Amino acid sequence: MSTSHAGSGHAPSASPFTQPKAVWAVAFACVISFMGIGLVDPILPALATQLDASHTQVELLFTSYLVVTAVAMLITGWVSSRIGAKRTLVTGLAIIVVFSALAGAAGGIGGIVGFRAGWGLGNALFIATSLAVIVGSASGGFGGAIVLYETALGVGIATGPLLGGLLGDISWRGPFFGVSVLMLIALVATVVFVDRTPKPDTPSKLSEPLSALKHRNLRTTSLVGLLYNWGFFTLLGYAPFLMNLSALRLGAVFFAWGILVALFAVFGAVWLKERFGTARTLYGSLICVAVILAVIGAFSGTVWAVIAAVIASGAFVGLNNTLVTTAVMSISPVPRNVASATYGFVRFIGGGLAPFAAGLLAESVGVKVPFLIAAVVVLVGAALLSTVHKALEDADAEQTAPSHRRADAEEAVRTVPAVEEEAVLAGKALLEDRR
Repeated sequence: MSTSHAGSGHAPSASPFTQPKAVWAVAFACVISFMGIGLVDPILPALATQLDASHTQVELLFTSYLVVTAVAMLITGWVSSRIGAKRTLVTGLAIIVVFSALAGAAGGIGGIVGFRAGWGLGNALFIATSLAVIVGSASGGFGGAIVLYETALGVGIATGPLLGGLLGDISWRGPFFGVSVLMLIALVATVVFVDRTPKPDTPSKLSEPLSALKHRNLRTTSLVGLLYNWGFFTLLGYAPFLMNLSALRLGAVFFAWGILVALFAVFGAVWLKERFGTARTLYGSLICVAVILAVIGAFSGTVWAVIAAVIASGAFVGLNNTLVTTAVMSISPVPRNVASATYGFVRFIGGGLAPFAAGLLAESVGVKVPFLIAAVVVLVGAALLSTVHKALEDADAEQTAPSHRRADAEEAVRTVPAVEEEAVLAGKALLEDRR
């Protein structure tokens, strides 16, 4: 990835929002992609009713999407190192445009599930590459690019459920066609405005992400991510069925949830980590997620309690999304792009399987059970994290050379693949370097 536009990490005076058209094109696509996290939530009950599908069948929308995303994370670095970041980005966008439109045109739940799998492939190629392209194309330095990416992340997560609710209130097909149209605009803008990006000098190896799992610290923290994501996607995927709300009202609930996710991912995680350290903050946050899941399970028949618990969970989801990545990256012994691919693969496997398992459990033994099991799974994640407690504390203590942290962060967000939380970590490193 070229670094000619973002080589200086020192604070420029220009506004982070004064950027070339190339950056705005990719940032717009990022907003739409991040919307996909909660876009389908408001229409899950409508899909089950209107397509005569079981809850388990509907949950496969998450499973096919996330499992394919997980597997695709293993090849994103290999693909990008051979065809370049821009071509990888454009390929991912084109796949999303086609498969989201096909999902909207599908006649049954099986077709939607299959097309969501193709969508997951496109999303993996796009998300793993977009951060590097924004940083490489931005003017005004590294800091401005990171602020813009964080803004896209927050806007997308918060507004996705709201857009899904608005379009889903018209038709369940609306969110799928809406994404296709918006991503088509982003695709055209990316092709026109983003310059061709050079290939790395050394191509990535397909074996690198899986080989990295032999390292205990990376393997352990990635498994923590899997266990946490089991709880997160149980909540995200099955809680909508407990609320008995219209698509529009479900969108409003998850809009409030998304606001908290964005705020605590970008600001809360950094603030709490500085005061309590990565490990202690994560213990508290994981325990809170487990408690919320247990509350939803215990009061699954009380709509207001489920709504309140789901919204409150946004704060801890935001913390965990950033801090589990912090844990992975801070103690991983392999290059950060390899760690990102490994972590993305492992965590999305958990996220993909959890909603399907929740549907099966709810139909066979009752709706309380998947949430209570998810609560236990998240607590196991917190216990597993304690086995690398000393490594996390050592990593926090070693962060005493801001310029080295900034250089490491800048390198990380210019390589492919990268997880979106890398932008938050990079922004924190930049702020500390300025002190």
